[in-house]
Amino acid sequence: MTLDPDALRALEIGRAAGGEPFENGSVAAARAAYSASFPTQQGEHEPVAATSQRQIDGPNGPVTIRVHRGIGAPRTRARAVLYLHGGGWVIGNLCSHDKICRWLANLANAVIVCPDYRLAPEHKFPAGLEDCTAALRFMTENAGELGIDSARITVAGDSAGGNLAAVLALLARDRLAPPLAAQILIYPNTDARQTADSYRRFGDGFGLTAATMAWFRDHYVRTPDDITDWRVSPLLASSLAGAAPAFVAIAGHDILADEGTAYAERLRVEGVPLVLRHWPGQIHGFVSMGRHILAARQAVSEAAAWLQPQTRTHAD
Repeated sequence: MTLDPDALRALEIGRAAGGEPFENGSVAAARAAYSASFPTQQGEHEPVAATSQRQIDGPNGPVTIRVHRGIGAPRTRARAVLYLHGGGWVIGNLCSHDKICRWLANLANAVIVCPDYRLAPEHKFPAGLEDCTAALRFMTENAGELGIDSARITVAGDSAGGNLAAVLALLARDRLAPPLAAQILIYPNTDARQTADSYRRFGDGFGLTAATMAWFRDHYVRTPDDITDWRVSPLLASSLAGAAPAFVAIAGHDILADEGTAYAERLRVEGVPLVLRHWPGQIHGFVSMGRHILAARQAVSEAAAWLQPQTRTHAD
């Protein structure tokens, strides 16, 4: 399968912009470069019914969350999504994935909560995961105030956010986090060993490189032993059975393609209701490139359509 023309154009635009690979500079420089790039990739942000921002209690201090209520979302007992942004656990923030959150809010008639979880290397594993767990607990305990149904909460995320979402789904299954109705994993990172063949096939020239992914991981983990901890590499969990129903999206030209597909296959084999959706011609991060890639909104639309029957009540 060749690259989708939209993906090829996005790559060409990125190359023309120049800039050093993240791993060649400092973390601060990587964050600044990323923050400068995403407005041109995402395009205009569509309006939602309401947006608010607040701080909640986290395990090591306050965590800022942004809340979008989608157009069409009911005022009470709405379905809700905890959306965990990507960025290799090192970059990304409340603004970097705001367009995706707005799309999902409107398309799913839902309330989307996005936490500004702590980033590495200042806050290594499991700090960010702990913040995400705190955000999920806050949603459950304050469902009435948020106007959401605590029995209809989904966890979602892309890339490193997909990693955190997959881990949260397993923690919820094990009653170490509040229960979930569903999980949406968009090109998730599931195996920090980084040995899958897609690292060879797409390790350079397709956006996210193998060298950059190693740089992200090495900032995130405390020691090499963390790499095989299932909370860093959920593909290595002893069992995935009993996790919430899953929608998994895979980009075909992505170093994470093989581990994401392997995770989905394990979910299926172990009895988890699954929709696995491949975009063969797409690159890592394509859902964040809505200005250039038509499939970005299509992917979110499919996830939203899948989500609604997973979280339907008699009132819907």
